[in-house]
Amino acid sequence: MGRKPTDSGCVIREAREEDLDEMVGFLAKLALHVSGAPPLNLKESEHKRLLRTLHAALDDPNKRLVVAQGQRGSLVGMGYVYIWRSQGIWEQSEPTEFRSGVIDDIWVEPDFRNRGIFKAVLQDLVAFAEQHEASELILEYSASNREAKAAWTKLGFKTTGVRAAALTSAVKQALAGPKEQSKETEHDR
Repeated sequence: MGRKPTDSGCVIREAREEDLDEMVGFLAKLALHVSGAPPLNLKESEHKRLLRTLHAALDDPNKRLVVAQGQRGSLVGMGYVYIWRSQGIWEQSEPTEFRSGVIDDIWVEPDFRNRGIFKAVLQDLVAFAEQHEASELILEYSASNREAKAAWTKLGFKTTGVRAAALTSAVKQALAGPKEQSKETEHDR
């Protein structure tokens, strides 16, 4: 899986160490896009954590990081997949390993969308998953990201579960029940 040119003249290639800083920028843009938040600066500690995570993936044979490099040499997109292995939960006469390709992130800069770059990045990630005998692809996207839902649904992905989030304080309060909640309310007065 070397360098692959796209119809738009971009090249899809394996990420290198010198690409990582820009890839962290892509991940920050993706997070802002998904959340709908205005432009914000990434905390230095989070920037370093993401750099470490991406750097560790470079040498991991079960992970693949690719970038889309534009005709002028600048990066215009990225993709990341890793192989997840599980033994399943049922008794079996022989050990069976299930493998899934987890598509963790794909980003294409807005000015370079609808040029076949997403497709080319995804083809590379799928080929990697197949080489590692992954029988399925798994991914997550925000329920509010209609673009992602449309793209993934068109490719055959189906919702198989729901990932929910809550503040621990809200769950703790809900678990306390109405009696404890009223005590807290009285105490706060």
